[in-house]
Amino acid sequence: MLKFLGVYKSYALPYYAISNINFSLKKGEFLFVTGPSGAGKTTIIKLITREEKRSKGKILFEGVDISRIPKRKLHIYRKRLGIVFQDFRLIPYLTVSENVSLPLILRGHRKEETKRMAISALEELEIIHKARELPYSLSGGEQQRVAIARAIVGNPDLLLADEPTGNLDPMLSRKIIKIFQRMNLKGITVIIATHDSSLIEEFGEKVIYLSYGRVKKIL
Repeated sequence: MLKFLGVYKSYALPYYAISNINFSLKKGEFLFVTGPSGAGKTTIIKLITREEKRSKGKILFEGVDISRIPKRKLHIYRKRLGIVFQDFRLIPYLTVSENVSLPLILRGHRKEETKRMAISALEELEIIHKARELPYSLSGGEQQRVAIARAIVGNPDLLLADEPTGNLDPMLSRKIIKIFQRMNLKGITVIIATHDSSLIEEFGEKVIYLSYGRVKKIL
């Protein structure tokens, strides 16, 4: 599904945030990308979403070099992705249900279909009882579940999460990772960027370890 072939990214030459990154990911796999702060985890996520473009190398999604996708067609590619941000990025003046529905509204889904899909996602994340509340009234763990519901509501092929447990306690962190595992069992390919070594030890099957912007090892 996804290949990085000799990928480099520089924000300011001659320095590279990541250098010569090579890995591949099959459909249905669950991948952790880990390493200390500044190792390049977030850069890899941003390159996959095309929030940033690689400086050198190729990033292939089902054989297509995503760096060559024109801006006017990026929305078609991004429909295949679900993205969970570290800071949640919930819109504060929209209810939980409205936040989760937003990606579907932007894609032109009918009102009835949007409502049905949003309810299904909120039920999947066990947060349906908060559907009419605003984000400020939710705990950190609840906000994270809403963010995940928004990411999966469009049935993505690839689910990406950048430090999804960074602000949560260990018990909540384990619950969140188990939610991602449940999504993976439904056939969604998952990539999680995290520095939490305890989660890697407990849940990691395929892991890429980064150090100073380079792949240290792949397990």
